Amino acid sequence: MNDQTILRIQIKVIPGATRTGIEWYGDKLKIKVNVAPEKGRANAAVIALLAEKLGLPPSAVTIVSGHTSALKTVELKGPGLAELKLAIAAKSV
Repeated sequence: MNDQTILRIQIKVIPGATRTGIEWYGDKLKIKVNVAPEKGRANAAVIALLAEKLGLPPSAVTIVSGHTSALKTVELKGPGLAELKLAIAAKSV
């Protein structure tokens, strides 16, 4: 039996930013990536950044809706909400 937590959160993506980073934006995460939103590059950068900051493999991060929008829903396999908040607070840039 799999006891892994699956968490869905909403994110706001800022592509083409001068610096990458993750911070809370109300009840959503605001994620800045320094690549343009062309051919899925910004989505790939969001997945890589979230995985790196949370210590997850990229396969544990999936964009489930909003692929062509700044507002997206992301599914994380592993951390619960409390762990996510702690990880983001500790590693905010």
